Amino acid sequence: MSRVFISAAHKSSGKTTVSIGLCAALTASGYEVQTFKKGPDYIDPLWLAQASGRPCFNLDFNTQTHDEIDALWETYRQSGLRFIEGNKGLFDGVDPDGSDCNAALAKYLNVPVILVIDTEGVTRGVAPLIMGYQKFDPDVDIIGVILNKVAGNRHENKLRQAVERYCNLPVLGAIHRHADLVIDERHLGLVPANEYDSTHEKLNIIKKHVSNQVDIDTLIELLQPKKSTVKKQHKKDPLMDVRVGIVRNSAFGFYYQDDLDAFTSQRAELVVIDPIQDAQLPEIDGLVIGGGFPESYMRELSGNKPMRDAIKAAVHNDLPVYAECGGLMYLCRGIEWGGEFYEMSGAIAADVRMYQRPQGRGYTRLRSTGKAPWQPNMRDTDICAHEFHHSGLENVDDGLDYAYEVRRGHGIDGSRDGLVFRNTVAGYAHLRSTQASPWVEQFVKFVKQHKRESA
Repeated sequence: MSRVFISAAHKSSGKTTVSIGLCAALTASGYEVQTFKKGPDYIDPLWLAQASGRPCFNLDFNTQTHDEIDALWETYRQSGLRFIEGNKGLFDGVDPDGSDCNAALAKYLNVPVILVIDTEGVTRGVAPLIMGYQKFDPDVDIIGVILNKVAGNRHENKLRQAVERYCNLPVLGAIHRHADLVIDERHLGLVPANEYDSTHEKLNIIKKHVSNQVDIDTLIELLQPKKSTVKKQHKKDPLMDVRVGIVRNSAFGFYYQDDLDAFTSQRAELVVIDPIQDAQLPEIDGLVIGGGFPESYMRELSGNKPMRDAIKAAVHNDLPVYAECGGLMYLCRGIEWGGEFYEMSGAIAADVRMYQRPQGRGYTRLRSTGKAPWQPNMRDTDICAHEFHHSGLENVDDGLDYAYEVRRGHGIDGSRDGLVFRNTVAGYAHLRSTQASPWVEQFVKFVKQHKRESA
């Protein structure tokens, strides 16, 4: 079995750190590890990509059809090991029947599961916990456990004895609590790898701890991953029709890898722009500003006035622009957080305020209003997306249109999302380019049309 699903009994069990360490250890051993993340997540995939040296892809029942999940999964069949990290707990999901939970994905793709168990405050009680997960859905193929956050050797011995006596499962490792295994967090979760100081050093430390405390040889034997013998084909770069700027640095890093790949398939060259370091925009035909943490870099973003002015001018001169969440925040007049206010680009007439509690969180359902410059008038179809933001907008210009009616979620004001200004759409929803919502194709088509009309 050259595939594995790392899950847990519940969220915050440390499965992401364990997954990072396992990926790094297996990659260092010479295995080609292709990672996937279950659900809508940008931060964990950044860490998994760093650990494996390969882009990580998301598998999400909410935004993808079963056929699309199949196609993405089968694309990497020849990888030495296909590695999925779950979200939340093994049986957690939105639907009460469990149709969208981790276990459902593991069963659908026929992937064996290794459970990461948070052992804080537990000894013999670990056995009924594991037995409950085994018996709750016998069709889920749980093949082993990794004990995490173990207090010490005595604690480990008690845990191992309980599992060996009552559970017919191997203990693949026992990872002791250690400050080195903590990745800093902020209001939206882990600090992303693209802005973490000394990411490579942190990965090596995590790999060392996991390698020393997990039986990697037994894990490899259990999974039987094969060292890759597939020669990589160097495809000829296709001729590109347009150049699309993509804002990507420590402040903006939330992009789905398959969305980025979709730009290439639509013959759009992506040109990376750093709004902190770059003084001006390159020659581009369109611009995408994804999500991230602009609030954590307010001073640096505000300090680059030439770039702020350049992006504002581009928006006001009708450059096609699409922005999500953090991108929306950067396009507004400024961000207020903790009593401090910093000017942003000012391209959109609205102000941003940060709050302690989430203003929008979870899966969303949107319905097109037909007012976006490039989206077809799909008024009879819901667009599946997600949002997670602690900010909200104030003093929004009453004359602005909105691209979406919010049928589930919060968006900008509880009922609308996607501010429309000239050729710009900026909202809180994170879209996924799929058959049901091919936003990349729609956007690039509009960029090409605008380029022809402006020539």
